[in-house]
Amino acid sequence: MPSNDRVVFVDGVRTPFGRAGEKGVYWQTRADDLAVKAMVGLLERNPNVPLAKIDEVAIAATTQQGDQGLTLGRTVALLAGLPQSVPGYAIDRMCAGAMTAVTATAGGIAFGAYDIVLAGGVEHMGRHPIGFNADPNPRFLAEKLVSSDALNMGATAERLHDRFPHLTKERTDAYAMRSQQKVAAAYAAGHIQGDLIPVANRTASGFGLVSVDEAPRPETTMEGLAALKTPFRAHGRVTAGNSSGLNDGATVALLASEKAAKELNLGIKMVMVSFAYAGVEPEVMGYGPVPATIKALDKAGLTIDDIGLFEVNEAFSVQVLAFLDYFGMADDDPRVNEYGGAIAFGHPLASSGVRLMIHLAHQFARHPEVRYGLTTMCIGLGQGGSVIWENPNYKGASN
Repeated sequence: MPSNDRVVFVDGVRTPFGRAGEKGVYWQTRADDLAVKAMVGLLERNPNVPLAKIDEVAIAATTQQGDQGLTLGRTVALLAGLPQSVPGYAIDRMCAGAMTAVTATAGGIAFGAYDIVLAGGVEHMGRHPIGFNADPNPRFLAEKLVSSDALNMGATAERLHDRFPHLTKERTDAYAMRSQQKVAAAYAAGHIQGDLIPVANRTASGFGLVSVDEAPRPETTMEGLAALKTPFRAHGRVTAGNSSGLNDGATVALLASEKAAKELNLGIKMVMVSFAYAGVEPEVMGYGPVPATIKALDKAGLTIDDIGLFEVNEAFSVQVLAFLDYFGMADDDPRVNEYGGAIAFGHPLASSGVRLMIHLAHQFARHPEVRYGLTTMCIGLGQGGSVIWENPNYKGASN
């Protein structure tokens, strides 16, 4: 029978994000071990969770092969020491894998099938580049279902620039620089470290401990960004500086019914209000957060003005600016990505959705005047996903 219980976000953690490739901190670390490390860290800091009472484990990955294959939710659960009675499965919705893991298991909680779940994602883009070994159906191009640009995320960002020429390269570079600056400020203020699970690693120079994100470049300047190449189009506008990078990392969240969370004294960081996914033209996949957010707001009976904090995944600067522009928000709106975003932190594809939730939950605790927040992201092949959350710390708007 469907439940009238609310779905709550109890907690979430992540590994530090590394740069993909042979020089990255996780080059010699398995993808599934990254997810295991995050899961173990999450359970260790939530000792009230009875492991045998976890009803489901959903772990996402975009390129499900090798050490990122074999039904990740089940294998990671077993490797993390969960009882054999706990089931699990894998998910693929490209960039929104972890977000989908959360919303899919949340649906089970809302229906009454689950009380406690673990949901997250992992991406080791060094070992498994996006689309590696994929074989797109030739009908996509032969029947002109999509253009070739739709299969190249950077090219879709250039297409967004074409569609919205007022979103200039200078604006996207300025946004990217602010993201780097906000990440540096958030680290300096101690807002990031508390939700990171350090990972022991091995590199050519020996053994070490990864305790911070590898990708941020706080030294970024407008002059440096202006000089970067445009790899997706000659004389284009999308560069490595105003895009997220290629990264490795894992995230895991603990969700529960409100009743179970209170009975087990788990604590509640956020309450799920609504979620929605939407499709757009694959050639401009970055526009997906706009219709997804419209749908999520409509389902919640809210307007964009009700949202006090936004976590928008920064796949590309132009994609974020297109979202802000549609809703009449300034490029530097202080409600948006208070701690910076994927342009600096990195974007290990299927793991990023929970990273957004972790940051929003932290901000909710610091902003009791905010009642609602949004996590949203664009998704490859022309989709968007949005989740609206309520702040359990809400004390009413400040005067």
